[in-house]
Amino acid sequence: MSAPQPSPHPFSPSLPARDGTGRTLLLVLAVLATVGVLTLTHEPGSDFGWASLVPSLIVLVVAIATHRTLEALAIGALSGLVMLQPEDFVGELADISLSVMMNETIAWLILVCGLMGGFIAMLEKSGCTLSFSHFMTRLVKTRRQSMLSTAALGVLIFIDDYLNALATSAAMKRLTDRFGVSREKLAYIVDSTAAPICILVPISTWAVYFAELLETNGATEGPGMGLYIASIPFMLYGWVAMGLVLLVASGKLPDLGPMKAAEARARAGQPIPDGAPDAALDDTTPTQSPWRGVFNFVAPMAVLIGASAYFEIDLLKGVMVATLFTLVLYLVQRLATFASLMDGIMDGFRTMMLPLAIVAVGFVLREVNDQLGMTQFMIDALAPYLTPALLPALVFVSMAVVVFATGSSWGVFVISIPIVVPMAQHMDAPMPLVVGALLSASSFGSHACFFSDSSVLSSQGSGCLPMQHGLTQFPYALLGALVTAAGFLALGYALT
Repeated sequence: MSAPQPSPHPFSPSLPARDGTGRTLLLVLAVLATVGVLTLTHEPGSDFGWASLVPSLIVLVVAIATHRTLEALAIGALSGLVMLQPEDFVGELADISLSVMMNETIAWLILVCGLMGGFIAMLEKSGCTLSFSHFMTRLVKTRRQSMLSTAALGVLIFIDDYLNALATSAAMKRLTDRFGVSREKLAYIVDSTAAPICILVPISTWAVYFAELLETNGATEGPGMGLYIASIPFMLYGWVAMGLVLLVASGKLPDLGPMKAAEARARAGQPIPDGAPDAALDDTTPTQSPWRGVFNFVAPMAVLIGASAYFEIDLLKGVMVATLFTLVLYLVQRLATFASLMDGIMDGFRTMMLPLAIVAVGFVLREVNDQLGMTQFMIDALAPYLTPALLPALVFVSMAVVVFATGSSWGVFVISIPIVVPMAQHMDAPMPLVVGALLSASSFGSHACFFSDSSVLSSQGSGCLPMQHGLTQFPYALLGALVTAAGFLALGYALT
């Protein structure tokens, strides 16, 4: 009689159990040797140059080898800290960790993601998500329609990529499960309508942030939003990503790479991958009347979007208002008790712990990369090859690599825009085209990077692991990046 297999860890990868001690030891020795050689050969006070890329490369190698995102990020960040402060890397780690946890953006993320998790948990506990799913089954009759309706809902929730990632997946995963769509493909559709769509709409959080950044750095003499709107036609990655997801959802573009295996598993009756942080959803009949259930699902969502827009695209204030509204709405109708709704909010916070930890460690890695000078190295390395015609394509490629390696779709541009904008002005390159290249790079990095905030939230909301989502999505993101780079190359020669 064979020994019983240990139960899988809730965050374990979707791989069969196997003894990987030998491979793990080799990986650890390779990382230690690489970091040790670079640390010993680096002259104190000098630039790290190409070595600044090593921590991000270590993250990618470890993540692909182990399928464990959080550990890969921690190893990459620790490797960079050893290169920076070999004699006191523990003290530097403590300082950077404290700095990150006191960062206003991290505090905002914890509150927003926790409250969003609680908000969605209330919809689940009250049975309103089930009611909405059953209502949608009256309208959606085929597998293709389930994917296209998911994409359409994602496009409609354009105000913020976090809201899109969590709300769309919560609303549609029961429906896509019914039609045998893998959670990995659901995560791809959701993620493709998050950041890539948000950049194309001038009343999104992305537009507000980048318009202010462009105005502050003198990219335009008028309002930053005017330049942002003029650049929307040139935000090629957003348009390409939207086109690709529609082709995939409609079945015109076949499953590529790991997505093919995920879809075969889903068609065989298992839409949720092994080891995913989600359980199969029951398919019981809603206890509420259909129209009442749909109203109780749609009304809180409408309040969330409306309140966020009212408070100048502030999702934190929007989710606070929506949570209070939903509590009152459900208590008045006696859909659930106060205690069960509060338990739901707490459960929602708990489900967000892993994605929040990944994002926080990603911020530590970003800080390490900044101290190593990775962004500056990439720009300096490409500067000798820049011409007005090549500038948009090279800006897109270089910044896409940086954002993909750091997972920082916004923070990188605080450093790069003050460098790229004067360069474009000096070369007399079309500013809307250059801004379009910058925003395309940002949305590609957010879309393709397996530990970026929107990718992590898309995978969490859809019910699969970040690496399961990242590996299945990457072929499509890479295809979109290649088409985008070719487009910027053609436009660069056509418009200069």
